[in-house]
Amino acid sequence: MAVVVSLGLLSPAWSEAPKELRVSAIPDENPTELMRIYTPFAEYLSRELGIPVKYIPVVDYAATVEALAAKKLDMVWYGGFTFVQARKRTGNAIPVVSREEDLRFHSKFITRPDTGIKSLADLKGKTFSFGSVSSTSGHLMPRYFLLQNGIDPEKDFAKFSFSGAHDATALWVESGKVDAGALNEAVWDKLVQAKKVDLNKVQVFWTTPPYIDYVWTVRGDLDSSLVEKIAAAFTKLNYSNPADKALMDLQRTKRYVRVKVEQFKPAEEAAIAAGLLQ
Repeated sequence: MAVVVSLGLLSPAWSEAPKELRVSAIPDENPTELMRIYTPFAEYLSRELGIPVKYIPVVDYAATVEALAAKKLDMVWYGGFTFVQARKRTGNAIPVVSREEDLRFHSKFITRPDTGIKSLADLKGKTFSFGSVSSTSGHLMPRYFLLQNGIDPEKDFAKFSFSGAHDATALWVESGKVDAGALNEAVWDKLVQAKKVDLNKVQVFWTTPPYIDYVWTVRGDLDSSLVEKIAAAFTKLNYSNPADKALMDLQRTKRYVRVKVEQFKPAEEAAIAAGLLQ
């Protein structure tokens, strides 16, 4: 039975100003790509905050949640669903900033021309790949919208699997390992622009309605003045500045915005409706 989790903001009993800020990100792409993206952010934050900032890779989504709860990480780039899980696990994880695009994010459903799949209804009897079990854009929201459209993965797919990452899902579909899959729209666009997918072999056949997704999140007992400095470091980035542009391009955005706990209520409700939040 799903348990409703309140996302109401709790006041931390105490605050802690660390001598080093340990940051990580959900592993939604391959480790080399993640290191390429987040090491420059750690370097930027070190300069802005005046303390060492270290990027720490993790093995899976659940590890980021447990590490934040155990205070082994101070800040994590989460998807909306993982933030809800972290909030539930810690009781006080705080969302700080999202990319402007994350306020209206989408997942892409992809297939090969030879499968005959042109709509969600055509997925019945086919093989399918989600990303990670805990991925917002690679599992939660695709599953939620499938159910909303009368497709139950457990009953209607011949088989479904979890690739573990968005780029892996694209490769699974292109190679014929599965008939179709769902992945993050930003990763899909990046793969297309980098010509890492062959558009003659794999194509988008459906795009989800919008939903809120990724967010930089800190543990709830982090020093409040440091949290404000972190928020300011992101929101001050200006895309017209070449140095800032280079950094923002790594996360494929032109603007960061402050967000509140309440904005992730739809992700919580979707997780409950899809049977993924226990």
